[in-house]
Amino acid sequence: MSNAPSPATPPAPESQTPSGPTINIGEEYGTAKKNLPPGRIVAIAIVLLAVVVFCLSYLRRAKPSASGAVDNIVAVQVPGQTTTMVAVTFTLNNTSDKIFYVRSIQSSMKTPSGDATSDALSVVDYDRYFQIFPALKAGAQPPLPPDSKLQPGEVTSRTMLVAFPKTLEQFNQRQSFSLTVWPYEEPVPIVMTK
Repeated sequence: MSNAPSPATPPAPESQTPSGPTINIGEEYGTAKKNLPPGRIVAIAIVLLAVVVFCLSYLRRAKPSASGAVDNIVAVQVPGQTTTMVAVTFTLNNTSDKIFYVRSIQSSMKTPSGDATSDALSVVDYDRYFQIFPALKAGAQPPLPPDSKLQPGEVTSRTMLVAFPKTLEQFNQRQSFSLTVWPYEEPVPIVMTK
């Protein structure tokens, strides 16, 4: 029997790398591609959010707390001037459950020769204007002075006087006429057109 050494397993070559997770240093993990969801999901979420915001803003938009209509318009030329005095009779209806306070009244019109805007004349002078221009009194109602109030559900017919820097002929050729009642503590005025 020979005492020959038994064959030993050959030693592992040193050129082999150990097995395990590898890191690709060329790939960055701080980019949007790695940190954000896919673009399609982001786009769908933005569209859905825009639809919800639009619906809520439409449903919660400010609405006038009253309504109205222009009933009658009477105009006269001021002699020797290019001014037209106008008596506008209108109906105002407080449709809310709160008191409606009138801050001011304004009127505007569009004509081929240009637009014009006028605030209501002072209520103190109405009788004097009616004496000078009796035609303005046709169908006139009591005036609606600033700081007037309408109770909830109240309907009233009133008249206001305005003066436009236009001739009567230009006024009669108007394309549109509107009356705007500006309330206190309300974001939306009441606009009546005729």
